[in-house]
Amino acid sequence: MSASPVKAAALAHGLPVTDRVADVPESGAELGVVVAYGRLIKPPVLVAIPFLNIHFSLLPRWRGAAPVERAILAGDSTTGVCLMLLEEGLDTGPVFGCEELAIGPEESAAELADRLAVLGSSLLVTRLSDWPESLGKPVAQVGEATYAAKIDPADRHLDWSRPAGELERVVRIGPATTSWRGRRLLVHRARVAPAPPGPAPETGTLAGSVVASGGGGWLELVEVQSEGRSPQPFEAWARGARPKPGERFGP
Repeated sequence: MSASPVKAAALAHGLPVTDRVADVPESGAELGVVVAYGRLIKPPVLVAIPFLNIHFSLLPRWRGAAPVERAILAGDSTTGVCLMLLEEGLDTGPVFGCEELAIGPEESAAELADRLAVLGSSLLVTRLSDWPESLGKPVAQVGEATYAAKIDPADRHLDWSRPAGELERVVRIGPATTSWRGRRLLVHRARVAPAPPGPAPETGTLAGSVVASGGGGWLELVEVQSEGRSPQPFEAWARGARPKPGERFGP
């Protein structure tokens, strides 16, 4: 219903805008740039003009739709951005340059994506400062390729039989989902926590602000959201929910 920032900037500079990729060959453009486009561009368009892609991973690791989320779920300590030449295949093109970035131990996917966007923008502007000479020649990707499949609801579900470290990473790509007393509960922030005193309870049991995981460890809930409510600190939620000793979160 309203123009995107890119369209608004283009119109302000008197540049024509279209939402049809098929219009590109006749546009007079010399170069195309795509970021998080999410679709394959057909060969006739790629033959007409070269396309660059800013991809949020260190290729060939995490080709595909969700590289940021998959890097976090896998427990990767680093990721980055690559400037690549677009091909018909899924993120298979040769690379002009990459920049590496450390993933913060508690960093969310949204926070990481924001940092990668800044890094990728800087890489693009630098490489196009005196195009085409400044772009250089691309080199083929080297190493084993992994694929970042699109995130679906199952990827955001908290399976309390899994280790606490894995559950914490699910929350970081969040919001993560579980159930409480038969109703859905979203978990926006959580962290791995030490075990409370006493014998280990059943998987998914809430003890104070921490939940027992069947795969080992405990997950401390920091910020949650009940159905029809706004996100709130766990302590505020607990005052309203009044959990009873031994109550468990859903499967």
